[in-house]
Amino acid sequence: MTGSRVLALGHYQPAKVLTNDDLAELVDTDDAWITSRVGIRTRRVAAPDETVDAMAAAAAAKALATSGLAPADIDLVLVATCTATDRSPNTAARVAARLSIPAAATMDVNVVCAGFTHALATADHAIRAGAARSALVIGAEKFTDVVDWTDRSTCVLVGDGAGAAVVTASAEPEIGPVLWGSVPEMGDAVRIEGEPARFSQEGQTVYRWATTKLPAIARQVCERSGVRPDELAGVVLHQANLRIIEPVAERIGAVNAVIARDVVESGNTSAASVPLAFSKLVERREVPSGAPVLLFGFGGNLSYAGQVVRCP
Repeated sequence: MTGSRVLALGHYQPAKVLTNDDLAELVDTDDAWITSRVGIRTRRVAAPDETVDAMAAAAAAKALATSGLAPADIDLVLVATCTATDRSPNTAARVAARLSIPAAATMDVNVVCAGFTHALATADHAIRAGAARSALVIGAEKFTDVVDWTDRSTCVLVGDGAGAAVVTASAEPEIGPVLWGSVPEMGDAVRIEGEPARFSQEGQTVYRWATTKLPAIARQVCERSGVRPDELAGVVLHQANLRIIEPVAERIGAVNAVIARDVVESGNTSAASVPLAFSKLVERREVPSGAPVLLFGFGGNLSYAGQVVRCP
């Protein structure tokens, strides 16, 4: 085997829906203000007993059931998250226990909003190197736990949920080379700090960087995979803000692609946003099987990672 592929996807979201009108009862805001600035209309909020690992396991179980593999077939579990509350056992170990995966390597990956695409690249590298054959790669966040519900600039953004991919060895590589990196001088632009931990960001700084720098980086991702932007069937960017997603997709040149806009109904779910949005596109059959899809995460640190994958 010379590569890896995404075999199946799954996602999970809590039942509770928080609308913009609901938020208007908590802080000085309204639906028009929120939608005009970030494009979000609703987001999901986890119940107290819906932990990060519970949501991760639910999404992973759905992906695993679709894949046709058994838990014993999985030898690597990677969970991208920045909102797990415990240091040990890590979230990946708890997911493996919930799903009765017997002997997998289990690791958490904290690259905030770029976490899933970093974890996917790590799984691809492990499989290519022969260190694993089948992996669960999950992005899961309970971001509503770390938001200040009195700060209208941040509480309107976030939501909870999880998305997961089953990644297996493949004779032909269907996960393209990753392009990843960071901007150290902007490392404080997105923060989850303090006691209790609270999310804050320099929104305009992130917006300017994403809309001016990200399109060129995303085109380099396509070039590494040998895919022209106009050949992309789908574009799944980190679901941060509709005012970032739409202009960036246009500047990439993905003129024939379906653009994921899950942020409208799910809000910013950090590391969960890319797999959550991708899973929904596949579930709705908006992208044909085998077609190239650009995945690109960016955010905290300020880190970024992207790759072109073939749709399962």
